Amino acid sequence: MSLAPPDWSLYRAFAAVLREGSLSAAARRLGLSQPTLGRHVAALEAALGLPLFTRSRGGLAPTPAAEALRPEVEALVAATDSLLRKASGPLAENVGAVRITASEIVAAEVLPPVLAALQAEHPGIVVELVVSNRIADLVRRDADIAVRTVRPSQGALLAKRVGAFELGLFAAPGYLARRPAPTTPAALARHALVGFDVPAPYTGTLRLGGRPLTRDAFSFRTDDDVAQFAAIRAGCGIGACHVSLARRAGLVRVLAGEFAPKVEMWLAMHEDLKASRRCRTVFDALWAGLGAHVGRGSARATARRARS
Repeated sequence: MSLAPPDWSLYRAFAAVLREGSLSAAARRLGLSQPTLGRHVAALEAALGLPLFTRSRGGLAPTPAAEALRPEVEALVAATDSLLRKASGPLAENVGAVRITASEIVAAEVLPPVLAALQAEHPGIVVELVVSNRIADLVRRDADIAVRTVRPSQGALLAKRVGAFELGLFAAPGYLARRPAPTTPAALARHALVGFDVPAPYTGTLRLGGRPLTRDAFSFRTDDDVAQFAAIRAGCGIGACHVSLARRAGLVRVLAGEFAPKVEMWLAMHEDLKASRRCRTVFDALWAGLGAHVGRGSARATARRARS
């Protein structure tokens, strides 16, 4: 291995290929040409004296050596990105970048009006939105602020419970015009259902009549929450979604007395970021806007409580 540490850009190239699985996708992500990115990866392999990827039919597969280095290189990238965000504006002003992570459905359907109002009031704040159902590591600085549906368990985090939102079973009016609404859980067997493809921890909340809704029950399957919501709106069948979002979309609720699970919503950020005015401003705006979404009160009232 070379005694001189490899250039930082080589590690960033390595991390991008790890994440994307191909040179072309990683090059697009970094704004580089594919040959340039390939040279960066080859240079890092030479500097470390380790093969990092092997070619496969699906793209580039990381070697065992690359997988062993994955935690450190991902932490390095996250720390560097966090440093750049901190340096993007003065700590005492609402200027600079703030990175937020949220699930697909929250990022697509809940946050946009909240963030639009935030940026209208504070145009100097730059929002970076990471859309993922994976729980980001705030301690490692994958993001500055996270919207989560589980209580954060990591230390050194400022966590605040937003409230709880209700799920319900909904269908489009057009679908119910073709097929009368079910009046009992057993009647769902005669309906098309929209749901998940691969079970996840949250899918355990999808129970009806004391029994879980499983993959086999669904005639339309996808693990993308936004695609599920779109399918329900389009009339593909009956599916579970946020009650507030379904009402906004004009969907019709069925079996309300049989299916009404509550899911908690939390906000979290690293305690060190309390010194950053823009991070605190974004945190308070999210707490207020998401509070209105879960029915905790008006955004203005919850904003006053957030600052108190």
